[in-house]
Amino acid sequence: MTLKWMAVVVAAVSATLCVTANVVVGSMNGAPVPVVVNLIAITTAGSATVLAVVADLYDRLDGRVTALTEFLIARLNEIDARTGDRNAGFVEGYLLNHGQDAAVVPIGPRVHGRRAMIGGDD
Repeated sequence: MTLKWMAVVVAAVSATLCVTANVVVGSMNGAPVPVVVNLIAITTAGSATVLAVVADLYDRLDGRVTALTEFLIARLNEIDARTGDRNAGFVEGYLLNHGQDAAVVPIGPRVHGRRAMIGGDD
């Protein structure tokens, strides 16, 4: 049983117990049920109702996020199937075209560095 339906059952049982206690005690003695008992029953019913609403909103949000995720995955798979391996990158493409033994050589340092002019170094 999900959280939402458990909260609905708790709210219904709490409200029913509150009404039943007031009717039974009121018809037998003529005295009202203690205020603490009524407050506890009403608070429990209210809290369970709020919990049921929040749980329902969570279920809806989770469903929407799941649907969005599935749509995004399908769209990305479609884009991947359409583009193929053209966007693999320069180095990967170079290595694939020239074989596995092709070496990628880094660019060497500059022979003449830049000069910085400070004040009177004209």
